[in-house]
Amino acid sequence: MDVHLRDLRYFVATAEELNFTRAAERLFVSQPALSKQIRQLEDHLRVRLFERDKRAVALTAPGAALLPAARALLRDWDEAQRAVADAAAAAAAVLTVGLSTSVGRGLLQGARERFTERRPGWTVKLRQINWDDATAGLAAGEVDVALLWLPVPGQEEMNLHVLATEPRWVAMRDDHPLAGRDKVAFAELLDEPFLALPATAGPLREYWLAVDRRDGREPRIGATVSNAEETFAAIEEGSGIVLLAEGNAAIYRRPGVTAVPVADLSPCELALAWRTEDHRPVIRDFIDALVRAGS
Repeated sequence: MDVHLRDLRYFVATAEELNFTRAAERLFVSQPALSKQIRQLEDHLRVRLFERDKRAVALTAPGAALLPAARALLRDWDEAQRAVADAAAAAAAVLTVGLSTSVGRGLLQGARERFTERRPGWTVKLRQINWDDATAGLAAGEVDVALLWLPVPGQEEMNLHVLATEPRWVAMRDDHPLAGRDKVAFAELLDEPFLALPATAGPLREYWLAVDRRDGREPRIGATVSNAEETFAAIEEGSGIVLLAEGNAAIYRRPGVTAVPVADLSPCELALAWRTEDHRPVIRDFIDALVRAGS
C-alpha cells in the first residue's frame, strides 16, 4: 500500500511543530485524528517516527531521514496542483474568492465592477467555507484569494491587506438583560455562555472569545458553531451570545436578535489574503479592485 500525501503532510507538520496540539491546529484537524494518521504511517513504514513522552516530542533517526524527502514531495505536489489550478482558472476565466461570512460594506459589488472593467470576460466566483477552516479555503488551495477576519492560523505564510477595521459588538437575544443598552463592558459578559468557532479555527476562535481579556478564566462555551446561520440559530435558541464585527451586526440583523457595542475591546480586522507565491497579474488586478472599492 502506498503512503498518502495527506499522511506525509501530517508528518511534516508534526515534525516541524514537535507538538501534536499545535500541528493539529495548523492542519485544521483534531489531535486524535492526527495521532491516528501518524500511527498508521509508522505502521506502514514499520518504524517509529517520533519519540513521545508527557513532556516532549522528538524525531527518531528514521523520522529525521524522512523529513527532507517528505518536504520535497509535498512541495513538488503543491506546485503541480497550483500549476493545474492556475491553468484551469485562466482557461475558464474564473477567479474564486473564499468567504467565511457575508462581507457587505459594498466591497464585493464594487470590486466586481472594477475587476470586470479591467478583466472583461472574467467571472468572480464566491465560495462559502465553514469556520472549520479559518483561512476560507486559501491554505488548502481551494480558492485564489480569501476575505478573512484576523488572526488566522498560518497567516505569516500569506500576503495580507487589511480592508476594514471595526469595533467588536456582542449579539444576543432581544430579551437578554443587556439588550437595549447603548454599550456594555466586556467584564459584564465574562459569565455568559459564548458561542465558539470550531477548535480548528485556532487563534481566530480565541480572538472571538476574547480569551486575552479574561485574566486566565476559561470561557463558558454554550455551543460550537461552524457558520453564520448556525450562529444566529443558536442565539435565537438561547444557547449563548457571540462577539462580531460592527459591520456584520448590520448584515445579520434579524427579528429576535440584537447587537450592542462592547466598549473596551480592541477593534477587529477584515483582510484580503492571498498566497505569497501567487504572482499572477489577475490576482493583483483583483486586489487593486477590492482596495479601490473599499477606499
